[in-house]
Amino acid sequence: MSEKKLKILLPIIGVLAFISYTTMFTVNEIQQGIILQFGDPKRVIQKAGLNFKIPFVQNVVLLDKRILNLDAPSEEIIASDQKRLIVDAFARFKIKDPLKFYISVGNERVARSRLSTIINSRIRGVLGNEELATLVSKERGRLMDKITQDVNAEASKLGIEIIDVRIKRADLPQQNSEAVYRRMQTERLREAKEFRAEGAEIAQTVRSTADKEVTIILAEANKKSEILKGEGDGKRNKIFADAFGKDPNFFSFYRAMQSYEKSLIGGETSLILSPDSEFFRFFGKSGLSLIKK
Repeated sequence: MSEKKLKILLPIIGVLAFISYTTMFTVNEIQQGIILQFGDPKRVIQKAGLNFKIPFVQNVVLLDKRILNLDAPSEEIIASDQKRLIVDAFARFKIKDPLKFYISVGNERVARSRLSTIINSRIRGVLGNEELATLVSKERGRLMDKITQDVNAEASKLGIEIIDVRIKRADLPQQNSEAVYRRMQTERLREAKEFRAEGAEIAQTVRSTADKEVTIILAEANKKSEILKGEGDGKRNKIFADAFGKDPNFFSFYRAMQSYEKSLIGGETSLILSPDSEFFRFFGKSGLSLIKK
């Protein structure tokens, strides 16, 4: 190829490449697009692939095709029983009608702002008709389904489909939380005092029962001891009586020896008695004669 032809072809190739670049565009799997001509929508593209437009006259607006998340700002709700609640909600949505979406809101940033307003309005409208106890009960799922339906009815006008609306967090305002905490603390202290009082009462009952049982056991033991002691004394006296009956003289001598042992041995007591006193009857010949008998 001659140098002259090359100089002619290069500008032509450049022009064709530029025209191709400004004419062809690609829409991927997570996108959908709208072709605008001087700002007016001309065609909606929802399938992925290579597409064409008129250069310099038409341009393409690409929109997300996926399910998107939206964190709505916290909102203070007044329930029907005049209780206040701070609700933090989130939503999942997708752009269902790109053309309606573009005409209504233009871009995703504006759409998020509009959706936040709608969600908070519907939350106030639905939850405001319920009592606080209902909002934290099993009925909460039903209420969220109602909110989702109401928000979807409004969002469909913007070309948006609401997949779900849920509450991430529902707390009492700070001053209410502190009041509830103090009330709970007072209630727990009262319960603790009741438990301590009941425990002290039970402990006193147990101690009283134990003391009563100890008294009864000691009384029974003392009774049995006295009975056994009485029976022992009776048996001892019987033995003494039997022994006295068999040999009265020896028994009298034995008892006298015991008396001498207790009164005369190892003591400091002084006895002044007559030699012929009955106490010394076993001293001397007369006493021995009594033993022999």
